[in-house]
Amino acid sequence: MQLDILAFGAHPDDVELSCSGTLMSHIAMGKTVGIIDLTNGELGTRGNAELRLHEAAASAKILGVALRESLNMADGFFTNDKAHQLEIVKILRKYRPQVVFANALADRHPDHGKGARLVADACFLAGLAKVETEIDGVKQEAHRPGAVYHYIQFRPVEPDFIVDISDYMDRKMESILAYGSQFYKPGSDEPETVISSKHFLKNVEERASDFGRQIGVRFGEAFTCESKLGITNVFQFLQVK
Repeated sequence: MQLDILAFGAHPDDVELSCSGTLMSHIAMGKTVGIIDLTNGELGTRGNAELRLHEAAASAKILGVALRESLNMADGFFTNDKAHQLEIVKILRKYRPQVVFANALADRHPDHGKGARLVADACFLAGLAKVETEIDGVKQEAHRPGAVYHYIQFRPVEPDFIVDISDYMDRKMESILAYGSQFYKPGSDEPETVISSKHFLKNVEERASDFGRQIGVRFGEAFTCESKLGITNVFQFLQVK
C-alpha cells in the first residue's frame, strides 16, 4: 500500500492531540493516510501498554486512517541510532509516503524531540540507495518523502503554517477521548497527570481556536518545518479577512 501521508508519534495519542484534524481533512480530499506509533506508551502513569493499543485502534477507526502500526520501541529509552533509524527506513520504503508528519523538535516530553529527530533523519537515509534494507527477504527500493512537517505539541512554538480543521474539530476531540485511560474521567481513581487534568481538553480546544484565529477560521492545527516552503499558486494561501 502506498500512502500519501504518514504520521509518526512517539506515543499513542500524540497524533490525535496534534494533527488528527489535518489527517481527517486530507482523507476527505481523497488522500491515503497512515499512523505509526514509535512506542506503546508503556511508561505512562495511567493505563498500560495493552490498553493503550486497544485505545489507539479505536481512535484509528474514528479518524478513518488506512492503517495504524506500532514499532514497539522502548518508551522513554529509544534512541536515534542506526538500529532505530533502519526500522523507520523500512516503514518509509514500504509505504512510500509523499508527506511525513512527526513530533515537535523540542517539547516537554523528551521522547517528542527524540522522535522528531529520529524520523527526520530516517527520512533522509531512506532516500540513499546504498542504505540497504529488506522485508521478508525482498530488497527495498530507496524512497525519500517530499516533505517532513513537525506538528506543534505542548510547548508553544511559532508555526510555519496552519491548517484549517474547522470541519473536523468535533471528531478530533472524539478521537482523543478514545484514550479513556489518559484523559479526564469523573470518578477515576488513577493518579492525575498533566493531560488528565480537568482543564486539559479545554486547553486543546482553546489552542486550536487560537491557531484558527490566526488564519481567520474557527479551528486550526499548526506545524513547523526545517526547510523553506515553496508553492506554485499564490491563491493557495488562506488570508485573514
